[in-house]
Amino acid sequence: MHRYRSHTCGALRDSHIDQTVRISGWCHRIRDHGGVLFIDLRDHYGLTQCVADPDSPAFKDAEKLRSEWVVRIDGKVRRRPDGTENVDLPTGAVEIYVTSIEVLGAAAELPLPVFGDQEYPEDIRLKYRFLDLRREKLHQNIMTRGAIVDSMRKRMKEQGFFEFQTPILTASSPEGARDFLVPSRIHPGRFYALPQAPQQYKQLLMMSGFDRYFQIAPCFRDEDPRADRLPGEFYQLDLEMSFVEQEDVFAAVEPVITGVFEEFAKGKPVTHNWPRIAYADSLRKYGSDKPDLRNPIEMQNVSEHFRGSGFKVFARMLEDDKNQVWGIPGPGGGSRAFCDRMNSWAQGEGQPGLGYIMWRESGEGAGPLANNIGAERTEAIRVALALKAGDAAFFVAGDPAKFYKFSGLARTKLGEDLSLIDKERFELAWIVDFPMYEYNEDDKKIDFSHNPFSMPQGGMDALTSKDPLTINAFQYDITCNGYEIASGGIRNHRPDAMVKAFEIAGYGESDVVERFGGMYRAFQYGAPPHGGMAAGVDRIVMLLCGTNNLREISLFPMNQRAEDLLMGAPSDVTPKQLRELHIRLNLPEN
Repeated sequence: MHRYRSHTCGALRDSHIDQTVRISGWCHRIRDHGGVLFIDLRDHYGLTQCVADPDSPAFKDAEKLRSEWVVRIDGKVRRRPDGTENVDLPTGAVEIYVTSIEVLGAAAELPLPVFGDQEYPEDIRLKYRFLDLRREKLHQNIMTRGAIVDSMRKRMKEQGFFEFQTPILTASSPEGARDFLVPSRIHPGRFYALPQAPQQYKQLLMMSGFDRYFQIAPCFRDEDPRADRLPGEFYQLDLEMSFVEQEDVFAAVEPVITGVFEEFAKGKPVTHNWPRIAYADSLRKYGSDKPDLRNPIEMQNVSEHFRGSGFKVFARMLEDDKNQVWGIPGPGGGSRAFCDRMNSWAQGEGQPGLGYIMWRESGEGAGPLANNIGAERTEAIRVALALKAGDAAFFVAGDPAKFYKFSGLARTKLGEDLSLIDKERFELAWIVDFPMYEYNEDDKKIDFSHNPFSMPQGGMDALTSKDPLTINAFQYDITCNGYEIASGGIRNHRPDAMVKAFEIAGYGESDVVERFGGMYRAFQYGAPPHGGMAAGVDRIVMLLCGTNNLREISLFPMNQRAEDLLMGAPSDVTPKQLRELHIRLNLPEN
């Protein structure tokens, strides 16, 4: 018999009854039932119940066992007594009568429980992550993550993509987030950077004649913690294609992402024939460029119903052409108590309040706004927003560029509080027609609004003849349930158009050559039209595992202060290491 096991802890079934077996694993739970000891032994594959009674030659050894000790157990498989079967367990019809126990690794007192999935302080969970990963739910999440990545690879290869690995040590890029820098010992005073994304390399692969590229790419960004991104590093399904237009990318990517979601959705409905929503429409209807389409609320511009009305606050605002009034439907929210709660919530968000109209059972509009604008305008608003008795509408006014984010928060708040969101489904969509540029109020200049390498719609003609703030890019995102899960674009592959695009954002040709020299040179020697995107592996896994915390689907994550509590990173280094790198520290004063 094998030194440690003849079977795993998830393998035993009725067919093994009366066999002598050996299993090894962790003592998941130990129960004493009237002098009979039940040991639930766990390994990666499952759990098996083992029994030792006073007649067992291993009983005295069994009495010494404690939670999470690693042991080897020999014994005979037998059927569980009638009425004690566990139908939720694959091994639940059988148990092992223990004849021998060997302790392979004793465990000290545990700093956190492994049995069960109760909440525990995150700093303890991260410091003892190796224990945390033994917990069933987290362990299963990690295995699901691996299966999702396998599925992505398989589906990409079926679509004709080939997997490449691009460099990890690369050059610093001035665009995007802050780089992680790696000092060079061989080249004193110079630094490598860890890639924020393989953007330039994957475009260079297209210049090199490789037609369809993908990889599960590690990306590194030295940015402040965000709720929807792990600090330091994350993974993305990165891809690029040659000789394609936007429709070709959509046709290649949509079945991959849909297929992955369907495979791991556990029966929840998944969108087919994804809707395509223009960026401007998404902001106007949903107050977000990553809308949660499970929420049926759509906002509308209702300015015409307040222009010249008796509600002077809105009427005066609308004398400025850039201002608007948006109405947010609140089906079922037509009570004074609910409307007052929404108003208080808005004030808590830093707003002066949230105007509302509610419709009584008689169909009559009520509230300060209704009283000021009159019955006719109130009824017109009700019809425009498709509301009925017992419903309410809430209103946000001013410059949409400044209030759209708050209106999106209000839409989400209404959807949650009125139980309008169907949380048992996955709603995927394309967000298209992102603006190429935006105006930077701080620096009083035009900046790229998204990816500087995207092709402007209209090409060189648009760059030379149109107001830059009216130019859209062939830039697109995939959203799901309120998260952006992928972003991409058709690339600007013409060197003259690339230079012109950067000139509009305040960069000269010399800046382009200095900062993106490799790619700019490649464009001079026959660049195919190309495009692609990158999907966030971590966010996709998070959605499919039914959690809203990225730490629940990552093996060894950092905390919100970008610290690895398990390994002690970032850590101090020795003076000798610093001398080798020709580095002297200039630390801030405490």
